[in-house]
Amino acid sequence: MWSELLPGVLERAHRSDFYRSRFGARPPQASPGEFARIPLTTKDDLRAQYPFGMVAVPHKDLASYHESSGTSVGGATGSFHTAGDWEEMLDRFERGRQDLTDTDTVLVRVPYAMVTIGHQVHGAARRAGALVVPADARSTAMTHRRVLGLLRDLKVTVAAALPTETLLWAACAQLLGESPRAFAPDLRMIVATGEPLSAARRRRIAHLWDCDVTISYGNSECGSNLAGECPHGTLHLWADRYLPEVLDPETGTTAPQGRGRLVVTTLRREAMPLVRYDTGDAVELSYDPCPCGRALPSVRVLGRWEQGVRIEGGRLFVSEVEEAVYALPPELGVLFWRAHAHEGALTVRVEAEPSVADRVESLLRAEVERVAGPGCAVQVLAPGTLVDREELVRSSHIAKPRYLSSGPGAPSGLMYPAPAAAGAPS
Repeated sequence: MWSELLPGVLERAHRSDFYRSRFGARPPQASPGEFARIPLTTKDDLRAQYPFGMVAVPHKDLASYHESSGTSVGGATGSFHTAGDWEEMLDRFERGRQDLTDTDTVLVRVPYAMVTIGHQVHGAARRAGALVVPADARSTAMTHRRVLGLLRDLKVTVAAALPTETLLWAACAQLLGESPRAFAPDLRMIVATGEPLSAARRRRIAHLWDCDVTISYGNSECGSNLAGECPHGTLHLWADRYLPEVLDPETGTTAPQGRGRLVVTTLRREAMPLVRYDTGDAVELSYDPCPCGRALPSVRVLGRWEQGVRIEGGRLFVSEVEEAVYALPPELGVLFWRAHAHEGALTVRVEAEPSVADRVESLLRAEVERVAGPGCAVQVLAPGTLVDREELVRSSHIAKPRYLSSGPGAPSGLMYPAPAAAGAPS
């Protein structure tokens, strides 16, 4: 399949200024040997070509411009899409385990500004006929309390959010004296995206909200959704839409599978084809058979390669530490953690009530040493140390400009807070 598609991919890429400069007068041959000699495309390349150097279609064919979240070293990277790219993006999202229908109410609690994922979930939900609640994730108007109110009042059935967001909602619900499920009795599924999600944290989120949890993995540069789950819960990389390689950063060589950094070539992208793009994501890729029968590789996303920490015995990623933390029994109430590595040793800090602190410390030390080796430290902190509980339950007013007013006492400023937003639980 790849050998049939690659010549067209390279031809389309050659229409951009960047790849025309890189390839020369004509695109390279698509033979395995010559393809492997094409230099990797990096985030720095995308930044250097801002704004239009990577674009391979006329301006009239461009439908939207987006940027990555900017959380990786070096800042955000831009990406363009055609209308055809958007249809293909929605097709990919629909392959996942969400099974959206016109009976669903979908709360989209991921960024809308510049990032693609919010628009992808929104578009797929509307294509299915679902009611969409565009809750965003970077707005002072949409506090955690307000999200809880929307989950309850609008009878939300599917919520798309960062995994951490769902834990913050749960903590907020508990501070308000309710179980998370009391605020979301109709919730059937959480679509976790935007962060790595270990199996243990996935189970914890499912336990807190008493619903199914599925994963959607991707990035804005590559057209959002790179992988989704099959009915058996395996996260499959869409290898019929992307040619995947696994880069060994130590040797600079790539392999079809294994552990390393994910490199992909877009096979159907129109506006901005990417050839051998180094995503920077640490993954484990495998072609072991899946019961679903799909001839697609499974992928385990470990975290950002650059954010992995060196310890004795190798490099440790966020999902591996997370697996240890959320292996703790749910009744201990541990939701939030932070880890730091120094001189090869790892210290993990978690919040827990004083009544269970000793048990948390003992159990967590054993789990952390299992994944990171001996010599690790565990610190149990009082609730509120890592996550400000007052901030969790705070209701925020929306500030709007007001140019004309009346009554005694003229206001001195331009920005007025609006009345408290409806839907926030009291």
